[in-house]
This record gives sequence, structure tokens and C-alpha cells, in this order.
Amino acid sequence: MNDTPRVCVQVQSIYVASQSAPDEDRYVFAYTITIRNLGRISVQLLSRYWLITNGNGRETEVQGEGVIGEQPHIGPGGEFQYTSGAVLETPMGTMQGHYLMVDSEGEKIRVDIPVFRLAIASHIH
Repeated sequence: MNDTPRVCVQVQSIYVASQSAPDEDRYVFAYTITIRNLGRISVQLLSRYWLITNGNGRETEVQGEGVIGEQPHIGPGGEFQYTSGAVLETPMGTMQGHYLMVDSEGEKIRVDIPVFRLAIASHIH
């Protein structure tokens, strides 16, 4: 019997004022992602896909191998955490996407990452 891995993704985002230039419509956000393997077998993250939407509704797609140059293996009960960033032309936006993973038995898994907000705290209503 194949134990389908259970993978949990948590996201925290912050506005990076020191790298932003609001007068030039440049808003930099950092996000930290924690990927937890709640299953009984190892998984490896192969690729990522992001849909980034700015406050005006303009969408940008980003996809590629791994995350931050790595294709991490995450053992049962283990976790992998990384921080990356996004630049928007507006003080608010959203990101969502998915990871493609493979488990130690060779089965591919798509892990959806629910929409999360990128926003300057003073702009959240």
C-alpha cells in the first residue's frame, strides 16, 4: 500500500521598506515558507510555480526548478524552510502556486500553496 505523503506549507510575508522605493512604484516583500512532511516517507521538491498578482490585477507567472537553487529532500517528520522575495508595483498584492514533488517511491505529488497576501501593514483594511 502506498502511503501518500502529507505535506503542509506555511507562509509568512513581510514588507521590506529598506529595499522598496514607493515613489518609483517599487514595493519589495519577503516571504518565508516552511514545508513540513507529515507523511511516513521522504519527499523531494522538484519545481515551483507562482502566480503573483499586484494590486491592479496584473499577473506574473514564475516557475522553475527547486527553490532558492535547491531541490531539498524532506524526511518523514522533517521540514525545510527558506526565504525569498517578490517585487510589486503596488503596495498590496497576492501570491499563490504549487510545488511539484516526488516521494521516495517515485510517485509525483502536487502540493498547492493557497493564496497569501503581500501588503504593507498600513494598507491592510
